[in-house]
Amino acid sequence: MVYGRPAVAVPVTQVAVKASVTSNQEGSPGNVRVQAPGIHLNAPLSALPAHHPLAAAIRRTAEIAGVSHIPACSIRVNSTIPVAAGMGSSAAVSVAVIRALSAFLGYPLNNEQISRLAFEIEKIHHGTPSGIDNTVITYGRPVYFVKGLPIQQLQVGRPFTIVIGDTGIHSPTAHTVGDVHDAWQANKDGYEALFDSTGAIADSARQALEAGAIELLGPLMDANHGLLRKLGVSCTELDSLVLVAHKAGALGAKLSGGGRGGNMIALAQPERAEGIAAALKEAGAVRTIITQVGK
Repeated sequence: MVYGRPAVAVPVTQVAVKASVTSNQEGSPGNVRVQAPGIHLNAPLSALPAHHPLAAAIRRTAEIAGVSHIPACSIRVNSTIPVAAGMGSSAAVSVAVIRALSAFLGYPLNNEQISRLAFEIEKIHHGTPSGIDNTVITYGRPVYFVKGLPIQQLQVGRPFTIVIGDTGIHSPTAHTVGDVHDAWQANKDGYEALFDSTGAIADSARQALEAGAIELLGPLMDANHGLLRKLGVSCTELDSLVLVAHKAGALGAKLSGGGRGGNMIALAQPERAEGIAAALKEAGAVRTIITQVGK
């Protein structure tokens, strides 16, 4: 969460980004080709504008590594993460590219450096990002996060199962963040109270996760979704899938990410996960993912 309140985030390992760097022995320094089939990109780095997120990640990585001319190479990015769906696709791409390129340049960055640089790139995508996506993706662990404070990695007391349902609606986070900021400025007292409530839920969720009290997470997720609706970041499709998940036996459900589309998540007993996923698909989810956290 932004505005100084905490959030809990967990990685989803069933989807991923892979970035590879292949040397071109015949090319001259600075001859770098960028390939990202998922967004139909196949162009020299020199042709990409400075504000292009991939180009920015590449150039900033080289700058930090002290390399003025990147050795001739091809940088290829492949992703199975849905775009603009609240699953951190942009942060995952940045993290993968930064990690692969810094290693190729002989100057591998550590997790703190990678996360910090990925956050810089996230500002191009989202304007004022929370920093959650780049953090949880870089470290690959559940985290308790407060913007501006040291990251706290969480030890999950007992594994649990989540079903993710994608509305198929692309919803750029920057738009939602901007709208919430405008609404906050118009009603600071009301929105501060809502932010306080979401922060309290995050603290309770952290305690439940670390204690292995997974049964407590469901009601917390439900309460959080209700608050997010009041903040104006849900939508009819998300609300519908949350309701369907409950009817199919979910222990709790809420929207994920920036809202206004993208994904919702449902806490499930392992034996009911497949049934919940099937119900979500029947209700219109374009894809579902079942993932286990803390395994």
